[in-house]
Amino acid sequence: MKQLLLIGIGPGNPRQITLEAIDGLNRAQVFFVLDKGAVKDELLQLRKNILERYIDQPGYRLVQVDDPLRDGAASDYVGAVQDWHQQRAALYASLIENELADGECGAFLLWGEPTLYDSTLRILDLVQARGVSLALEVIPGISSVQALAAGHRIALNRIGEPLTVLPGRRLAEQPRIDNLVVMLDGQCAFAALDDPQLHIYWGAYLGTADQILIAGPLLEVKAQILAAREQARARKGWIMDTYLLRRPL
Repeated sequence: MKQLLLIGIGPGNPRQITLEAIDGLNRAQVFFVLDKGAVKDELLQLRKNILERYIDQPGYRLVQVDDPLRDGAASDYVGAVQDWHQQRAALYASLIENELADGECGAFLLWGEPTLYDSTLRILDLVQARGVSLALEVIPGISSVQALAAGHRIALNRIGEPLTVLPGRRLAEQPRIDNLVVMLDGQCAFAALDDPQLHIYWGAYLGTADQILIAGPLLEVKAQILAAREQARARKGWIMDTYLLRRPL
């Protein structure tokens, strides 16, 4: 049977790769890499650097394909994402069928933690529903949320209080914010908040040499965050960031 590993590689620092992930890298013969265009060549190179750094024996194959584009302007967000997942499922099924021989082990290198705000597991459910047979294994990684908390030297949870994690597009729906992590916020939803009690702990390129950390009362630092974010995106062509919003006890 064909084997497939989903290997969490952390938010960007090669030193945050786990020993289990290194073992997985050395088990795989084929690595599937999605090319997201020239603007994100640095992300592709980071994956290649990880392979070169941790794989003991040469001879592995790197299969690089263009990533289907999601319709970011669609009014039906859920429908657009589902269509995008189907496109990816068709691509993944083709890769597994044509690039991975029976008995071989393939792998996807996934940023952060494969089970937290990553769609690959859902897409592979669609692949298997198409009749593709494979043995799937998930190797956890350090998430950007963990790296954010470590960078700011704070605990994510507080005594007796839940921690909420949600995407930026759902932030405006929250009737009250006490202790909340926001991911995938390309529109900077925090900028619309005007609660004077909220503090923000923001980070971009977490764990890397380009890491940026800003923290403080939201109303005092949100302009600084917006400026830093715009400058970083202009310099690098892309940005990955996340943040924690917290109301003091």
